[in-house]
Amino acid sequence: MDDHTDQIRKPRADAVRNRERVLEAARAVFNAGGPEASLEAVAKRAGVGIGTLYRHFPAREDLYEAVYRREVEQLSVLAEQLKTAKDPVDALRRWLRSAVEFVATKKGMSAALALTFQSSSELAAFSMDRLTKAIGTLLDRAVAAGQMRADVSPDDLLRALIGMCYMHDQPGWQRSVLRMLDVFVDGLRVQPDVKAKARTAKPAKPAVKQKR
Repeated sequence: MDDHTDQIRKPRADAVRNRERVLEAARAVFNAGGPEASLEAVAKRAGVGIGTLYRHFPAREDLYEAVYRREVEQLSVLAEQLKTAKDPVDALRRWLRSAVEFVATKKGMSAALALTFQSSSELAAFSMDRLTKAIGTLLDRAVAAGQMRADVSPDDLLRALIGMCYMHDQPGWQRSVLRMLDVFVDGLRVQPDVKAKARTAKPAKPAVKQKR
């Protein structure tokens, strides 16, 4: 590799690193929300100039969409990693807890994302497809293990999760949601005594016809 090629590739590698730093900083800033969730705050946290941020993301909506897609992808990867966890219910719980952070980030940029979703049906389809598959993978495993109710769908879980997140808007809402999420997941477990009764239940005796 000659010096000229090396000089060409180094800025590209730096650019990739800067982009990732901006996305990670944006996730943290938007997750915290509030009036401090500005692009200037993102650039400062990432350790880059505001000009560098705008070179990667010319419009505010471009940054929001990139952060959103990155979060969805990370939740998909997390589901794949949790597929081999020893306890399938705990794996599902861990994924749902991570999804709460995703919703928190989404809430921090909800206004801009609403405009993005209106102009991009592909983004909405992309996110719902990835999230439904991710949670479905973990839910199916818990059901197959006999640890989770079989009459719950991935859509049910997503709606419940989003509902819990958006019902709470006060400071510290994530702690409250995580607590309620634990109660919710525990309520979906197949209880040991129910399984025992199902195994030991005797078939009903056929009715005996009485002679007239």
